[in-house]
Amino acid sequence: MSADEPCCMSAAHGQDCGCSKAAPSASGLFRSTGKTAKNPKAREKDDFYPTPPEPTRALLAVEGQRLRQLGAVWEPACGDGAMAREIEAFGLPVIASDMVDRGWPGATIRSFYDYDTAQAKAMVTNPPYKEINARDGQGRWLSHALNIGCDYLAMLLNWDWPAAAGLAPLLARHPISRVYVCRWKIDFTGDGAPPQRNAWFIWDRALSEQETVLRFLDRKDGRQGELL
Repeated sequence: MSADEPCCMSAAHGQDCGCSKAAPSASGLFRSTGKTAKNPKAREKDDFYPTPPEPTRALLAVEGQRLRQLGAVWEPACGDGAMAREIEAFGLPVIASDMVDRGWPGATIRSFYDYDTAQAKAMVTNPPYKEINARDGQGRWLSHALNIGCDYLAMLLNWDWPAAAGLAPLLARHPISRVYVCRWKIDFTGDGAPPQRNAWFIWDRALSEQETVLRFLDRKDGRQGELL
């Protein structure tokens, strides 16, 4: 449009249309609501995202009896002890290890892949996601855990983790025993507004021939929803 052309019909009839006025900025709206655009953050080194207490407590509320049957629990990505602390508080002994020393007392500093024997019959962990996803890890954390003799494995992952086509052959060989979908979004970073939902995925050799069971976990008290 040239400088001599009217911007709209109102201007063509000599009326003040307001088109020449600057459009109001949306920045004031975002300031007033407290919502601001954020640049996506780079992932933490070694995928270190400590797990808040609620997911572990909720798991123990529904799987604690089974874990007591197995004895000690191995947490091979213990980090600063976020999960190990809750498991110990539940009354179960924990064998903790990690490839990086993050200050949890008694933790063995060793890569998970350097173990050729499971350190306990049961493993409960939130593994580095790049070691378990289809794109980067091809599920190798799961493969290694089962290959070294874990009888029971509980991993906290994105709820849609098993939907990746690249994991189909692995999950066909090692079907999931139980899935507990968390009814709340877990804030791993403390920034608020977590973007995804998570679930506990359980492999239990005692139930390896049964169909996968789907249940739900509540945040406050670990109450179990209806079986689907």
